Amino acid sequence: MSRTQCLEWFKHFKEDRMSVGEDPRPGRPSTLTNDDHVERVRAAIRGNHHLTIREIADEVGINTEFCHQIFAEKFQMLRVSAKFVPRLLTDDQKKKKVLKSVRNCLPMQMVMKTFLRTS
Repeated sequence: MSRTQCLEWFKHFKEDRMSVGEDPRPGRPSTLTNDDHVERVRAAIRGNHHLTIREIADEVGINTEFCHQIFAEKFQMLRVSAKFVPRLLTDDQKKKKVLKSVRNCLPMQMVMKTFLRTS
């Protein structure tokens, strides 16, 4: 942090400001993340979950920055391996993932046992 910025914060705290958050700014609030745009983005994802952020933003008619904001804040989603996936898995999803991994590992374990016996 620069010396100027430190002096600026010192001045704010000296004036009894205890919050480090931003002050409300004048002007009209953003309407690009309203419910209509959120639903249109959701419909675009349901239609084809392999779309990129840019393609979805173009389809809905909003900026890519606002499209990112909708995914992060409204849907709690991030982009992984060409699909949009939830950041947090539910308990059922976790159990299914573990069971799938176990099922995939069991045949390999049987192969390794027979391989080790023959050597």
